[in-house]
Amino acid sequence: MGYPGADGFVRFENVQKTYDGRSLVVKSLNLSIAAGEFLTLLGPSGSGKTTTLMMLAGFETASHGEILLDGALINDIPPHKRDLGMVFQNYALFPHMSVAENVAFPLKVRKIAKPEIGARVRRALDMVRMSGFEGRKPAQLSGGQQQRIALARALVFEPKLLLMDEPLGALDKQLREHMQYEIKHLHERMGITVVYVTHDQGEALTMSDRIAVFNDGRVQQLATPADLYEKPENSFVAQFIGENNRLKGVTRAIQGEFADVDVGGGRIIRALAVKTSVGEPTQVSIRPERVAFDPVDSEIGVEGRVEEVIYLGDHIRVRMRVFDGDDFIVKLGNGAGRPPISCGQMARLGWSVADGRALDV
Repeated sequence: MGYPGADGFVRFENVQKTYDGRSLVVKSLNLSIAAGEFLTLLGPSGSGKTTTLMMLAGFETASHGEILLDGALINDIPPHKRDLGMVFQNYALFPHMSVAENVAFPLKVRKIAKPEIGARVRRALDMVRMSGFEGRKPAQLSGGQQQRIALARALVFEPKLLLMDEPLGALDKQLREHMQYEIKHLHERMGITVVYVTHDQGEALTMSDRIAVFNDGRVQQLATPADLYEKPENSFVAQFIGENNRLKGVTRAIQGEFADVDVGGGRIIRALAVKTSVGEPTQVSIRPERVAFDPVDSEIGVEGRVEEVIYLGDHIRVRMRVFDGDDFIVKLGNGAGRPPISCGQMARLGWSVADGRALDV
């Protein structure tokens, strides 16, 4: 899928949001979303992601800038006239209405003919695999079933755009993971444009075509899940997406695409120079699964002491003391024939130069 710039289906152009006239919750947002794309706004609480979604929905007003949907300016258009579906974390179903009545509600508001309403409700319930539940009330449904009904209600009038605000946050872990795949597959079948908000990075990686990582009111990086994980552009993204080891130091030299980082005591670690300058503090970022334990050969090698070994079924998590820190993590596959690892033992760790990224502190 291509991701256009200025011709995006949804566009934020220099959008800002302030509630008190002084501090900006969203800062100069420029974002383009392609038709049919599943874009996730990801970030911690207070990062601006939900405010961005609410401005797109029309529940919040942009303090500055323009928001466009399918080429039309929608800043002053009320929410019910924006032709978008919305799914909330708390489902927001009408408790006194049946499942069928809940799903039919957006069609009745739009004055769709009664026979057409019935057909559309049946199709929507089929899409979310809830046929046969038409007569039940929300209180007679599980959390996952209620969320499916909320999804059917958002899709029944065939909106241009589907917005989802932490829709799986109230579900237990197993059901939440199941629903992630359900929503992903539904999106693939329908081809509708989805803007999804979550603070759960695993959820974002599972479902999205692209992810916009928010922090402090700005998009820190906008990329595919693989690029976000493999090629974080700054230390915030590296820490927020997945687990990450950090070796702090000072960049002594940059040669081509690589930086030589002094991590103390004259020890030099070479890494990709992503966001660093000579003479500046930096940190080398390495994913735990890219670190080899007692390697036969490796480009980068350091000594460490085992501080903790945790068995997690499919892998073993080893916490090491490396240099002056005791929080360097190595993830080892749980394969047959692996020698036992015990606390206190010394080991050599290794990784490829290309797996280290010199980033800002």
